Amino acid sequence: MNDNLYFKKATIKEKISELKTKKFSFEINRIQLPNGHEGEYGQILFPNAALAVPITTDKKVILLRQYRFAVSRYLLEFPAGTLEIGETPINSIKREIQEETGFKAEKWDELGSLVNAPGYSDEVIHLFLARNLSQLTSEVQGDLDEDIKVLMLDPDELDNLISSGDEILDAKTVTAWFRAKQFLDKS
Repeated sequence: MNDNLYFKKATIKEKISELKTKKFSFEINRIQLPNGHEGEYGQILFPNAALAVPITTDKKVILLRQYRFAVSRYLLEFPAGTLEIGETPINSIKREIQEETGFKAEKWDELGSLVNAPGYSDEVIHLFLARNLSQLTSEVQGDLDEDIKVLMLDPDELDNLISSGDEILDAKTVTAWFRAKQFLDKS
């Protein structure tokens, strides 16, 4: 797809307010849209992220049951993380998968990217398939604010969880699994 065909930046006419946090900032600006309309819009500015769909040599899918305070619950998610300043998506996810799962991957395939919440955020998540996994010999310490349990599921189990609606999964996980399955079906 030719992204330049669809890319048109809005014009910021005036910055109204800004709030900065550790990982992102929130701005309210007076903006002129490409169609000429002007209005006040809030936007989360995010440094982007990377996500891995980890598949073991015996075809198990590694997922995390992770606590997310914003929704006050544990969700099933693939390992993912925010890009550090100057970090490439592939280097970020190689670091994150080790920190969050205790595994490293020898084979990496790009699965494209997704825009998580375009109505209010500029975040882009870069998706990868991680294969030829080996468990790390030493325990890696993750971030202090992460409450994570590592799970291994058969692909059919994950499909059933998604289709049943009984388990709450985040959108990036469902999208990444859909993309990974297309890739795996071709290889």
